[in-house]
Amino acid sequence: MNRTPRDRDTEGRARSARPRDGLGRPLPYGQEGIARQPEGVVRTPEETLVEAQRLLDAGMPFHAHEVLEDAWKSGPDDERELWRGLAQLAVGLTHAARGNPTGGAALLTRGAQSVATYASSTPHGIDVGGLTRWAQELAEELRRDAATVPAAGRAPRLGVSR
Repeated sequence: MNRTPRDRDTEGRARSARPRDGLGRPLPYGQEGIARQPEGVVRTPEETLVEAQRLLDAGMPFHAHEVLEDAWKSGPDDERELWRGLAQLAVGLTHAARGNPTGGAALLTRGAQSVATYASSTPHGIDVGGLTRWAQELAEELRRDAATVPAAGRAPRLGVSR
């Protein structure tokens, strides 16, 4: 059998080198894509939120999810659920913008539940209540209308001041 070797990173883990569009969908090899976010970058919470908001505003929630995932994986244990929930909100918006309302609604609901546990505080200036409402409203809209939404036009505000 003649197989094309899988793309691998420097540690030998499988990584797709295919270019991707702004919503993280793979494009054909040789086509111009959007640069992926580097993995494993440790940022301060403020740097993470500013970069994630920039990407959300640009209509690139998949890329924002990657930034938030880094914070989830590298952050303190008592904040992991917060960062995981924020990453789920971003990937929920990704699915909604890709035309997958069922997956989008499920991830938005799961992400809202995760961040809601932080509602009694405002960690790092994050608008937990506003994000929870945004996610619940968008999830309900997706369930009701099964529509594709514009990523930038429906991006949430994380609560970070510019």
